[in-house]
Amino acid sequence: MNAKSVIPVGTQRAVTRRETNPFSLLQQEIDRLFEGVTRNLPGLAATTMPSMDISETDKVIEITAELPGLEKKDVELNVADNLLTIRGEKKNEREEKNKDYHLVERSYGSFSRLVELPSGVKVEDISAEIANGVLKVTVQKPAPKQSKKIEFKTAA
Repeated sequence: MNAKSVIPVGTQRAVTRRETNPFSLLQQEIDRLFEGVTRNLPGLAATTMPSMDISETDKVIEITAELPGLEKKDVELNVADNLLTIRGEKKNEREEKNKDYHLVERSYGSFSRLVELPSGVKVEDISAEIANGVLKVTVQKPAPKQSKKIEFKTAA
């Protein structure tokens, strides 16, 4: 399974050999600029990587994701190996007919986000709701593990 970090970072963050070719440096800079632009475009960014907030209390972890235009049927949640996968697909189609023109626009996009959960989380204790394009997932945290000091017995 290919797990990705929930912290959004660029693709050029790995430690690699420093590039000295000016054309490669220019290409990297152009890629970085386009990555920043597409992240801020309203229609494109929402379908490729939804904004998420993760908050934690003593008892629960709350994950909130902005999924404008999506409904329950468009979103899938899965838990496997302490990874919560939020996956969805948005399909838009708009048709406009006028006596002078006929316009049809279609857009499609899908996304997938992974959130690592603490070990010991019970899948049956996870709840989710979606309303007005906002997904809220509540994960009950497992009880803290008890530790006990074990005393040595003296041999007879």
